Amino acid sequence: MTHTIQPNNPETTPAPDATDVPAATPGPAIPPTVSAVPAALKRRIPKYSDLAPLMQFKKPGFSKEARLKRASTIWELRDIAKRRTPQAPFDYTDGAAEGEITLRRAREAFLDIEFRPGILRNVAKIDLGTEILGKPSRLPVGIAPTGFTRMMQSEGEYAGSQAAEAAGIPYTLSTMGTASIEDVAAAAPNGRNWFQLYLWTDRDRSLELIERAAKAGNDTLMVTVDTAVAGARLRDVRNGMTIPPALTVKTVLDASYRPAWWFNFLTHEPLTFASLSRYTGTVADLINSMFDPTLTFEDLDWLRETWKGKLVVKGIQTVEDARRVVDHGADGVVLSNHGGRQLDRAPIPFHLLPEVKQAFTADNSDAAIMLDTGIMGGADIVAALALGADFTLIGRAYLYGLMAGGRAGVDRTLQILEKDMARTMALLGVSNISGLTPDHVRLLNK
Repeated sequence: MTHTIQPNNPETTPAPDATDVPAATPGPAIPPTVSAVPAALKRRIPKYSDLAPLMQFKKPGFSKEARLKRASTIWELRDIAKRRTPQAPFDYTDGAAEGEITLRRAREAFLDIEFRPGILRNVAKIDLGTEILGKPSRLPVGIAPTGFTRMMQSEGEYAGSQAAEAAGIPYTLSTMGTASIEDVAAAAPNGRNWFQLYLWTDRDRSLELIERAAKAGNDTLMVTVDTAVAGARLRDVRNGMTIPPALTVKTVLDASYRPAWWFNFLTHEPLTFASLSRYTGTVADLINSMFDPTLTFEDLDWLRETWKGKLVVKGIQTVEDARRVVDHGADGVVLSNHGGRQLDRAPIPFHLLPEVKQAFTADNSDAAIMLDTGIMGGADIVAALALGADFTLIGRAYLYGLMAGGRAGVDRTLQILEKDMARTMALLGVSNISGLTPDHVRLLNK
């Protein structure tokens, strides 16, 4: 006799055909069968052998190394830096001009993109190496020139140049740096050192700096052209920021929360500059008194004749100016609005990048295109490279690391960026820098 199983309950025991079942007799009701509970779901008292692998309590780490290791992003390094640095030098680094609109827009520009990954590519090995201005760089990022660096943390330019040397990337010393050209060269003798120049009204002083930079082995001169006058950096005004920091009631109170910074500041050599005698006053007064507001393209011609190495112009904010400086002999440009510290509401370098790349391609120019401002992660760097940059520079990002932990903090900055870049490229399906194209990035809200 054939038995039928209802499809909605395949585990039900087949019932015999009704003709084979004897007539039911009265009796007590039989409860339905209860399914067996799987062994894994039965409650039990845990054994120590089960708990032991779960009880891995780590000893709290309060050392600098442990603190830096916990930072997984540049933003987290910034948080550490803010806790450990007095307000005036932190704000000098962190702030920008006027309403800080330019800086905010620059960072938002990197957020307002869409990556377009490729799949089924071999990304077992990611090569982040590239060439910039005729020489190799292990990563497509270098350290930008920053002024008064030892004010942020006592190791200053020494930490930056040595970290760059160890990472195999260029380091740029600022005219307003707090270590001399010769001392930086001695601190990182195997590094690739560049020198950033502000042209002064006193051309003899500028010429002296150029000659010192060449003699110290710097292969690239980066002239900054966006500082005819100082920007209105209102945080500095509110903080009464001076060079060097003044001991006032406010700074003394601030120091009580950050004794390590003040101990380092007061027990190391006073701030001196790469190119200046000792100076006391506000940053704006210094810029307005030293820098030349009469600069023209003829001055760039003079620099090109004087400097025999690679010449880069920093502070380019239009396509027309990018083309003109190349016509006047520049080997490369840095698309930059000075980190938003000069003209507020200035063009955003990341937005300008595709237009400059298109113009250089149309001109058959092999001038290098570099970019700074707003970079806070390795994905930002990858996006810039995809849209046409040959190289990028970081300023604030490395200074946050410096303030968070000196040389070790700068190393951590570069480690974070390298890991970010490698992961982003792998997820995009790209194994080397040359494989990045504009097809990998879409601008959402330009």
